[in-house]
Amino acid sequence: MQISLKWINELVNIETVKLDDLIEKLTLGGFEVEEILEIDVNNQKQIVLDISATANRSDSLSIHGISKEIAALLNQSIKISNYVLNNKEWKQSIEDKTEIISVDYNCSMFLSVIIENLTSINVPKWMAQKLISSGVVPANNLSDFQNYILLETGYPFEFYDFEKICSELNTSEFNLSIENATDNQKFLASNNSEYELDSSILTITANQIPISIAGVIEAKNFSVSETTNTLLIEGSIFNAAKVRQQSRNLGLRTDRSARYEKSLRNTYLLESLYRLISLLRISNPNLICKLSTIQQTIEKPLEPIVLRYGTVNEILGPINNLSNDNCTYITPKEITDYITRLDFKFTYDESKLIWNVEIPHSRTEDITREIDLIEEIGRLHGFNNFLTTLPKIKTIGNEDSNYKTRKKITACLLNLGFNELIHYSLVNQTTFLTNEIELINPLLSDCSSLRSSLLPSLVKTVQENVKQKNLSIEGFEYGHVFYSDSIKKFREKEYVAGIFGGIKTKLSWTNSETALTWFEAKGKIEQLFNQLKLLTYWRKCSNINVEKLLHPYRSADVYLANGVHLGTFGQIHPILANQLNLSSEIYLFEFDVETIESQLQMNKLTLYKSYSLYPKIIKDLSFIIRRDIKFEKIQEALYCNGTEFLSEINLLDEYRGQSIPKHHTSLCLQLVFQSGKKTLENKEIENIINTLQLILTQKFNASIRD
Repeated sequence: MQISLKWINELVNIETVKLDDLIEKLTLGGFEVEEILEIDVNNQKQIVLDISATANRSDSLSIHGISKEIAALLNQSIKISNYVLNNKEWKQSIEDKTEIISVDYNCSMFLSVIIENLTSINVPKWMAQKLISSGVVPANNLSDFQNYILLETGYPFEFYDFEKICSELNTSEFNLSIENATDNQKFLASNNSEYELDSSILTITANQIPISIAGVIEAKNFSVSETTNTLLIEGSIFNAAKVRQQSRNLGLRTDRSARYEKSLRNTYLLESLYRLISLLRISNPNLICKLSTIQQTIEKPLEPIVLRYGTVNEILGPINNLSNDNCTYITPKEITDYITRLDFKFTYDESKLIWNVEIPHSRTEDITREIDLIEEIGRLHGFNNFLTTLPKIKTIGNEDSNYKTRKKITACLLNLGFNELIHYSLVNQTTFLTNEIELINPLLSDCSSLRSSLLPSLVKTVQENVKQKNLSIEGFEYGHVFYSDSIKKFREKEYVAGIFGGIKTKLSWTNSETALTWFEAKGKIEQLFNQLKLLTYWRKCSNINVEKLLHPYRSADVYLANGVHLGTFGQIHPILANQLNLSSEIYLFEFDVETIESQLQMNKLTLYKSYSLYPKIIKDLSFIIRRDIKFEKIQEALYCNGTEFLSEINLLDEYRGQSIPKHHTSLCLQLVFQSGKKTLENKEIENIINTLQLILTQKFNASIRD
């Protein structure tokens, strides 16, 4: 919003205030000065500030509103306009004719007047200059009056040609009302665009004929022109959410709807209407004004907010005081002064240091609690005038079981080479995964649903990184997923998911680059479970929700030893990988954090045994054996016959070549012998080796190699 300092000076004396000081006051008061402009108006230079206010301060989006804020920040009195003082009798007569209606959350006040004998629509020169200083190009028609009153008071008024309405209805007696449109109803707006309405759209009707979309735009057939002699002025206060919804549904946003979206109050609506009629009367001294409609809902009286001096000091803290080393706080007298400057009515209990503050309706959107009042006090005093101190923490909170679980999982995944990723919980619908819970009124189409899995976001992140030639990305993420249960209640659970693979690497200098195989990827997940001390088993994947995401024959459900489902692991679906231009050797997993947490709490403490002080004896054993014999059976047989001294068996090498018989393989095992009571002798170990060789030849028909 552009405001002219010359215009502001008519209401608040700022001639002696330096420009930099004024900008600093506005910025610290919550009004950001985005730009300082110098505009030539009638061969005179004027300083104009481009100011943006917070969304909940609709009361400041006008010259009157921002002037009131500047007066409070500078501790000055604001000049009351003559039309505010002179319209008391007129306002009282209007209020006496007000029809009180039942609670309607879509419109708190509905007001219309008929203006006759409108013979001239010439805009006064001073008004045109103020429009120019505010960034509005004068058109020298009735729209200038609409724009001016909007800039000065913040209230948008709609103009209709009264005679056109009478001609359409064949009568000069009609009733205005607010009604819902009918489905598939056509509406030709004044911007020459036709809109198809439905029952969710509110319209202003005259004897059932729609003359405007409520709070948005008027109909073309009833819009004013240069030949308009009788004017119907509508000034209403519509619900911000309703106008915003209508604008979004229609794809139409006007200056009027934009102002309603800021949540207006009807505090000064009648004064603004009086001001508008006074402006029209300047060039039309014989103007006649007739009240057509005035309806208003009863606003509930607001409960006063209790402000405590102790709470103010606790929140804002001590103030800067260069003359005193001790902590000095803002005084009760200063707080009383600030509440007075805000023009809030209040009572003060000096003995208890408590203020009971009545909030005016114009500020009920942004001041609802005691903390809001404290913010206003800090804003007027200046937040830069308070000392910046860190709170003293006496005790540090304990780590709960969930945090400990995440900490342990994170350490294991980082050791495996993963990086932690973060994505939004709000996602859009994808072709390869269905999200059950959709938002009713999403701000963006990309954030229209609550995610039912973490995997699609991980796949999308890898796809974006591959496009940027960042091929080596392996990551994991913690996050909540959302779903509905059998009785259609919404639930959420925390999962940890990850993605890895798809990169060709060398395992040795002599071998060529190869991608991660299914069994190597499965081994990496098993290594994670081993680090977490979790016993698991695998079954064929039965989760239909990921059938388009994971390979149909290379995916599995993972269960704990007690039969509780832990999560899913699998290779990316080849069709999806081809669509996204990704490697088909990418692997994904998603596990339930709560299940892992429960199992870790149930796990018994690890029992450690003392380290042996006696030396190890290491022997290698090579033999040829059939491929169909499981390695676990070989290990079991060797441990059973290796006596108590055989402590470890390691597979050093597996070889298959021309010298090895068909359907056979050559294994080289490393046998580690150690005693905790004595030093072993080679003679003892040789006897054990001979026994093990005999077992291999007799039980597995193996051939011992030299």
